[in-house]
Parts: sequence; structure tokens; C-alpha cells
Amino acid sequence: MKIISPKIHAVLDYLVVIFLLASPTIFNMGERSGNFTYALAVIHFLLTILTRFEFGLIKIIPLPLHGIIEFFVAIALVFVSFWFNKNGDTVGYYFYLYFALAILLVFTITDYKRPK
Repeated sequence: MKIISPKIHAVLDYLVVIFLLASPTIFNMGERSGNFTYALAVIHFLLTILTRFEFGLIKIIPLPLHGIIEFFVAIALVFVSFWFNKNGDTVGYYFYLYFALAILLVFTITDYKRPK
């Protein structure tokens, strides 16, 4: 069931950037996971402003490709979470495991083919 429109997805993307920027402080992340989170915020912001949807600013990336990128990022973040766990960063482990699941959920319920 695709209940998230491209417009709502765009809003969620900007909210995710804000969430990622605040997360190192909110969750008291270590230096490594905190820096990784800031980098991910910048990457997600760039993906969002470059996407061809309601609130994209430069509109280069087609929305279906945006979705595919987010899907693969979510899969990669599962592996990142286990890497943090292996290196003793339980905050990074849980944060990225749950964040990856949230991205996969949004990917599953977003209608990437719906017109703006």
C-alpha cells in the first residue's frame, strides 16, 4: 500500500536531515558514529535537493532513482550498524539498525510513480 506521496516524501526527507543533524547530540553518540551521522545528513540533503520532486531545488535525479538510492543506503546502513556494534559502539549500532528499518518502511510505502 503506497500511502506516501512524492510531496510528503520530500517533506520527510528534509525532516530526516534535521533529525540526522540533531541525533549525535540527542543520542550522545561517540565521535565516530556522530561524524558518520553528520556526513549522512549532508549526503541525504544533497540527494533531496537534487531530486525531481515537489521540494527538490535542482531537480536532476528522477524520483524512482531517488527511491532506489534510499533502498540501497538502507541496506548498507544495516551493515554499518553491525560494524558499529563490532567496534563497541552500541549507540551507533541501535541507531543505524532502527534508522535503516525506518528508511526501508518509508521506501515500501512511498509511491515513487505518482505524479507530483
